[in-house]
Amino acid sequence: MKGDILDLLLQLKKEQSTPIDLTLEDIKGLLMVISHVSNLHSNTSAAVVVWAMTALMKNPKVMKKVQEEIRKSIGTKGIVNEDDIQNMSYLKAVIKETFRLYPANPLLIPRESMKKSTLEGYEIQQGTIVHINAWAIARDHEIWENAKEFIHERFLNSDINFKREDYELIPFGARRRGCLGLHLELQP
Repeated sequence: MKGDILDLLLQLKKEQSTPIDLTLEDIKGLLMVISHVSNLHSNTSAAVVVWAMTALMKNPKVMKKVQEEIRKSIGTKGIVNEDDIQNMSYLKAVIKETFRLYPANPLLIPRESMKKSTLEGYEIQQGTIVHINAWAIARDHEIWENAKEFIHERFLNSDINFKREDYELIPFGARRRGCLGLHLELQP
């Protein structure tokens, strides 16, 4: 068959050759998930590196400390591996602050409300598509002091992490709805 994935899905719907009754809504949902997942996978690492380097260039003293920590940790071997990073608390604080201030995917993968519910006084109907704005959460002054400033020190003596446990820092989503590739992107 020639064409792209949309052509394939439409053909499957037309032929009714799948074990499930494929609807146009199903096709739209599948395309949304595929679009988000491919975007998340391809852009996250590069975006974080670019933003981290930008933040470090704007903060030369911080860059110098990160460089010193890396040099001290790796010694003369010249290569940083995952085990080294576990001992680099200053670098990890910079990375966490980068994820907080510049999330690679500011809107997390949309979810559908499975039942009618109320959240913070808002009534959400069953079937409503809900978007979580990680960018807005990361810049919320009720959660973060000086929320719009790059202050990596906030993570130096903090247990807040991005392993889907702390809702104030969710660049990869949260809990069971979080990014399945988190372990591939970085070590906590």
